[in-house]
Amino acid sequence: MLRPGTLALTFLLAMLSAFGPLSIDMYLPSLPDIAHVLGSPITRVQLTVSSYLIGFAFGQVFYGPFSDRHGRRPVLLAALALYFAGTLICAAAQSLEVLIAARFFQGVGGAGSIVLTRAIVRDLYSGVRAGRELSLMGSISAFAPIVAPMIGGLLQDAFGWRASFFAMGVAAALASIVVGRLLPETLRYRVGEPISLGRMIRGYGSVLRHGGFSAYLVILTLSYAGLFAWIAGAPVVLQTVYGLSPVAFGFTFAIGAAGYLTGATMAARLVLRLGLDRMIGLGTASLAAGGLAAAAIVAAHVPYGAWLVAAMAFYLAGMGLAMPQAMAGALTPFPDRAGTAASLMGLVQQTVAAAVAGAVGNYLGDSAWPMVSVILAMGCLSFVSWAFTRRLRAR
Repeated sequence: MLRPGTLALTFLLAMLSAFGPLSIDMYLPSLPDIAHVLGSPITRVQLTVSSYLIGFAFGQVFYGPFSDRHGRRPVLLAALALYFAGTLICAAAQSLEVLIAARFFQGVGGAGSIVLTRAIVRDLYSGVRAGRELSLMGSISAFAPIVAPMIGGLLQDAFGWRASFFAMGVAAALASIVVGRLLPETLRYRVGEPISLGRMIRGYGSVLRHGGFSAYLVILTLSYAGLFAWIAGAPVVLQTVYGLSPVAFGFTFAIGAAGYLTGATMAARLVLRLGLDRMIGLGTASLAAGGLAAAAIVAAHVPYGAWLVAAMAFYLAGMGLAMPQAMAGALTPFPDRAGTAASLMGLVQQTVAAAVAGAVGNYLGDSAWPMVSVILAMGCLSFVSWAFTRRLRAR
């Protein structure tokens, strides 16, 4: 078993938390091909992104409370098994309707990895130490959105759209083996009461009434919504509006994703010195600047998609700076209910992200404005939220 506090455990948790971006970014270069092969318009194929996010949000309702009572490890293994099954159905789907439904179940399974890795971090750390651990995990898992679209583009060109889902299934099988053999149980204080819907609702209510948690949650949700406006819109905007091929899109999209890696790496080095609040301030300022730059590029009719990607790299660097620290701040008050707090945090984030992704996908056409306007709004609102909730978070 891996020991707490070791780089090996941090690496494993980072790999598990990477299932979210892996499950979305790897198949993005294949969206136009899915539309062609399954005979559906691209706007309907975009629903495979939204259905995954809805399943991801739905799954998070249960994983936290169940893991607070039964432990992190067995619940995580169950989640990985569900993810694996949903992924295989995606790979075998013969219609868009089946693919959309399978993506929902894949999302339900994938939710377990993100909720439980965050809960495990809170089991072991708190405050700026938790922020540093989450930043280290972010800097490692940030390679997933960088390499996933590149791998997906190559698999698409070589084998077609189903190959990306087979690759996800292999990753899930390997993760299950590693977790079963190496991941220790980190839950120290198990909830004594049996799980019921009423107790879950009361537990979520008590967490949500904590003012500091709610303030951090607003920042997390707004910045995350901007990310999913980009994820839902980029395949259409960069391939249709700017004319990139699937392989070119994969590599270009990866350049933007490298922004998150840069921000998370910087945060891991600086958070112990600057503290959570200053890091979040720097991050939200970068979010706003990236959104403003993206809007300026589209307004100026710059014909090169690389400039838009560069602006998004700045936005994503802000996420790398701010999000791990906001997560740490939100989880720190709940050492005995870390799973419940992590579930609620993820539920709100994913529900809003799914709604934003669906809305952006429905309004996309021959313009980048439906995507960019949301990114601009979310970046600026994140900074405003940080500025106006500082006293509440300090209390």
